[in-house]
Amino acid sequence: MADMMWAGRFSKKIDDTVNAFNSSIAFDGRMYRHDIQGSIAHATMLGDCGIITKEDSLQIIDGLKGILADIDSGKLELDPSAEDIHMFIEAELTKRLGDVGKRLHTSRSRNDQVAVDIRLYLRDEIQEIYDLVKKLAVTLVEMAEQHTETIMSGYTHLQRAQPITFGHHLMAYVFMFLRDLDRLNDVSKRMNYCPLGSGALAGTTYRTNRKQTAELLGFTAPMPNSLDGVSDRDFCVELNCTLSLIMTHLSRFSEEIIMWCSWEFKFIELDDAFATGSSIMPQKKNPDITELIRGKTGRVNGDLITLLSMLKGLPLAYNKDMQEDKEAIFDAVDNVKLCVKTFIPMISTMRVLKENMRNAAARGFINATDCADYLVKKGMPFRDAYKITGTLVAQCIEKGLTLETLPIEDYKAMTELFDNDVYQAINLETCVRERKSEGGPSPEAVKEQIAIAKKTLGI
Repeated sequence: MADMMWAGRFSKKIDDTVNAFNSSIAFDGRMYRHDIQGSIAHATMLGDCGIITKEDSLQIIDGLKGILADIDSGKLELDPSAEDIHMFIEAELTKRLGDVGKRLHTSRSRNDQVAVDIRLYLRDEIQEIYDLVKKLAVTLVEMAEQHTETIMSGYTHLQRAQPITFGHHLMAYVFMFLRDLDRLNDVSKRMNYCPLGSGALAGTTYRTNRKQTAELLGFTAPMPNSLDGVSDRDFCVELNCTLSLIMTHLSRFSEEIIMWCSWEFKFIELDDAFATGSSIMPQKKNPDITELIRGKTGRVNGDLITLLSMLKGLPLAYNKDMQEDKEAIFDAVDNVKLCVKTFIPMISTMRVLKENMRNAAARGFINATDCADYLVKKGMPFRDAYKITGTLVAQCIEKGLTLETLPIEDYKAMTELFDNDVYQAINLETCVRERKSEGGPSPEAVKEQIAIAKKTLGI
């Protein structure tokens, strides 16, 4: 193995075990494109500022582009024994250009180099995740449009509570994912400042142009403090927080799907392409995708704890502990992308069993509040109406009836305010249709929610 770039201070070759322990190329190798992108901007600035000759600058840029093309094509493979992707690319450049290649690292440290690389990499990943979450939200909006009148029970404490529609339920998740999109945008804005030029921690004595490198790399501006420039990983934590929320929303939805496709609910049926069977029970159709999403949510949350724990005791500026940021945030990014990519087609192909939803809603006394409201509208105080309705529900349970099938005589025995029109008032379709309050489940209200979401999504 060749000497390390920093070997001049040391009289012994690094121990092989230490090198393997210290090496990060196994996971930071994925940033090769962004490392080269940052180095090209740095070399351009060095040439324009006269820190190195223009000829050397152009030769370095050409060499870096050649390395990128060779890695992309598979002609050049990453060396697993290299310390990291930054040293691998610089060593390869030096091998190709000789002394000219050695000039690239002028006025730069690996500290600001890795800091810019990870921002460039995560900026691209955020955009990909944003597009995926947006596609999921659009899929749910389109499904909600088809189910503005599909009656189901809304639940509290996992007990049937009040009548809603499946479209109303889906739109609740749409608005969760819209907030996730906002958070991704916020993270992207806050992380879009360039640490390049911060050096190891204290900048440089060279007359560099940090604004130029920031502009070349598409950043809003240079980071204003060099210590912060190399030691800041807030953006990793903040991104992981957002990814944990995305996974939490997916996990909540997954839990409902798991319940809904069980025989106890049977509200939906997953497409055969998005379910698995049992090795011993031939009748089984398991919602493995949603169960894995629940499991991976814990993993992404664990990545967040890793980042927070890594940072909590670090003095300024750079410390080797910070190498642990990449595996954690890369794992979170990879798992969110995998989960959303799989979730979208699973949702879009599932079959909604409307009649089962309607039948379950009818058996749950979820129109009891509407029965009480019927009396309130005729002048009775709500608490009295509440008590009477509760008594009627108890009678229904005892007789094996529902509020819709309870005879009018039983109603009138409680109060003469009841009349035959009570049956229309407690009809589930009426109950849903009359819930027109903003944000509610009526078809009219859900269509307003869909319009808001469509405007936000630009569809």
